Amino acid sequence: MRIIRNIINGMVIGVANIIPGVSGGTMAVSLGIYDKLIGAVNGLRSQWKKSLAFLIPILIGAGLSVVLFSRLMEYLLEKQALPTGLTFIGLIFGGLPMLFGMLKKERKKEGGKYFTIGNVLCFLVFFGIAIALPLLKPHDSENAVIAFGAGNSVILFFLGVIAAGTMVIPGVSGSMILMILGYYYGILNAINGFLDALKAMDIGTMTSYVSLLAPFGIGVLLGIVGIAKLIEYLLKHFAVSTYCGVLGLIAASPFGILYNTGVLGKTPEMLPLMIGIVLGIFAAVFTYRFSGKGEAQEA
Repeated sequence: MRIIRNIINGMVIGVANIIPGVSGGTMAVSLGIYDKLIGAVNGLRSQWKKSLAFLIPILIGAGLSVVLFSRLMEYLLEKQALPTGLTFIGLIFGGLPMLFGMLKKERKKEGGKYFTIGNVLCFLVFFGIAIALPLLKPHDSENAVIAFGAGNSVILFFLGVIAAGTMVIPGVSGSMILMILGYYYGILNAINGFLDALKAMDIGTMTSYVSLLAPFGIGVLLGIVGIAKLIEYLLKHFAVSTYCGVLGLIAASPFGILYNTGVLGKTPEMLPLMIGIVLGIFAAVFTYRFSGKGEAQEA
């Protein structure tokens, strides 16, 4: 049951990493596995068996999401933007009770107050960052095309390191950053192109796409390890302030979702709006049921 739950958790995180404005780290927090995820990454050397037993189902789920949903997400964002956006907002809001519980627990440990100047500043700064990032999106980012070549392999490696932040930093969307840099649609198209070539057993085309995606994937893996060390340090020494910053990012993430799906400023049609609200409610219930409650039962 634990393995199945972690595969499902990995699928949710994987889907989140495909959606611009949605953070895989936020999903990990909402699902109640964030601390375990960071601990498992940082324990790959000292407790590699235990770490791999936890990480492999997560990675399997995330990989399945990329394979199964990359093309679907492309369609949904284009044709069903409002219901899709509201569904992911529901996933985020469903995890807020768990996040507040984590904040309360750490505040008791530190014996401090919620509303110190430092905590408020952390919230406001990261709230502002999450609002500003979508507004910086270039209008022509979807037109970016990734050409084959050694230079682009280096670029893709560093893009992978940047994208890794979405897996360990709640509230920061790696796909949003990729869109800002003009590479989001290029990478998504490369994934879909590889899957098409795999289906057709076109070895030459598959090899070409692997030469693009492999440096990006290596960058993601190395970035996760490096950033996880930083987050572990912050949670150990500045837990309340860190969670206040995380809360600021999460509070602003619905704006990023709705802005990037292009629905802000438009009068919504009633049927998509109602469908989105219903799906959002179900998503919130799903997140809540798979969040800290389930983890507490396993502890």
